[in-house]
Amino acid sequence: MSSNLKRSALLLSLFLVFVSCDKKEEAAQPNIIIVYMDDLGYGDVSYNGAQKLQTPNMDAMALAGMRFNKGYATSATCTPSRYGLLTGVYPWREKRAKILPGTAPLIIGTDQMTIPKMLKQKGYHTAIIGKWHLGLGAGNVNWNELVSPGPNQVGFDYSYILAATQDRVPTVYIENGMVVGLDPNDPIEVDYSKNFEGEPTGLENPELLTMKWHHGHNNSIVNGIPRIGFMKGGAAAKWSDIDMADHFLKGVKQYIRKQKNAPFFLYYPMQQPHVPRTPHPRFEGISELGPRGDAIVEADWCLGELKKTLEEEGILENTLIIFTSDNGPVLNDGYYDDADIKNGDHTPWGSFRGGKYSLFEAGTRVPFFTYWKGKIQAGVSDAMVCQLDLLSSLAELVGSDVRSEDGLPLMNLLMGKSKIGRDELIIEASTRTAFKKGDWVMIPPYKGPAKNQRVNIELGNDSGFQLYHLAEDIGQQKNLSVTHPEKLQELLTAFEVIRGQEYGKTERLELK
Repeated sequence: MSSNLKRSALLLSLFLVFVSCDKKEEAAQPNIIIVYMDDLGYGDVSYNGAQKLQTPNMDAMALAGMRFNKGYATSATCTPSRYGLLTGVYPWREKRAKILPGTAPLIIGTDQMTIPKMLKQKGYHTAIIGKWHLGLGAGNVNWNELVSPGPNQVGFDYSYILAATQDRVPTVYIENGMVVGLDPNDPIEVDYSKNFEGEPTGLENPELLTMKWHHGHNNSIVNGIPRIGFMKGGAAAKWSDIDMADHFLKGVKQYIRKQKNAPFFLYYPMQQPHVPRTPHPRFEGISELGPRGDAIVEADWCLGELKKTLEEEGILENTLIIFTSDNGPVLNDGYYDDADIKNGDHTPWGSFRGGKYSLFEAGTRVPFFTYWKGKIQAGVSDAMVCQLDLLSSLAELVGSDVRSEDGLPLMNLLMGKSKIGRDELIIEASTRTAFKKGDWVMIPPYKGPAKNQRVNIELGNDSGFQLYHLAEDIGQQKNLSVTHPEKLQELLTAFEVIRGQEYGKTERLELK
């Protein structure tokens, strides 16, 4: 063989080696799944000490992965937390990021960076299957045509969602912008200000109800359950509440089987245990805590089925799973379902104070673990991490240069390879904000009631500053603002640097 031929053969061999390496590297890109619970409290899982409630599938994955004792949502309510998770931007920077009606326009900009958009740039197929609640369209949506913009316009290749929450209209599934199963001869109409003539409501027709409303949920009736908002038409498209968990799980399994040969990102926001709590009959009475406890057990089963599907398809070892919740727990959140009566000595809030809607710790400190068989070793971390950090961290994982405005790249922490988390964090609850630095928490003065009487949860409002040292006072019982003025000033100064002067104009934070 001539020297030229030998040289050509060598170059070809090297080229093939490089191509092979590139393909192996590409194939090694892990699948990524975010499982997002709805109103699950830190103390609602047995791996965090729950005695009256058993969550064996959550436990198995958490105890085999990295558990974060200081894992936080950005907000104590759902829409803001979902905004922060997907964009890596503090929800208080977007004034529309508050609990949305089902008719609200999309609040994520179509030109805004999101987790799915970043991953698409790295060759991922992306999907959301579950609860959305970030708005749809640009206002005045016609539900009988393509609903856009929505998830598909902010990075998701495939979307199968409920528009807002299970207790809000429209009570239909939407696939890639189209209502599923809609009869064109029975068009959908939705209104959040007035009812449609002749349509029954929970307020006026209690005899039609299978679930009684406690507060706020007394508008249109679907499947015997009164909802928030008014809806007419779309009978063939309306969902079955008791089948919702199974319905979304079926979609998740189908998606995994279809996309198993290429890297995919699946955002799986479950509806449990948000109201109305409607576990499938096979889960009724399985817990001691009524429908709320049964819904959590049902969600735990769904997680087990998710893992089983990954195992069956041979991709469990190449799939990173991140599990967390959008905010803390609430018992009675609008319906009489015995959640508060049957709760007994179960503590959904763990050792913390507050819950959903609250600036106290239980509002945003939530279950949080990462699981990746063979890649993440079992461990527990006391480092602070927030859902806000997921975009930058996942970008770090897949080799993207994208970084979000407020999130930190903490992939080594999530993988259990580092003990360093974030030192500062602003948390939010219904437009009110508080500041965490290390083990210290500062809550500014806020007008308003100290407790939400309807849901029986302390909101964190007070006429003066509050300062707590969580390392010594996890239940936030000792306000140290008077005895530690230097520490209070330190946190206030750092808080205002991030929060900005715009905030100061509306809420003057001056020490007195």
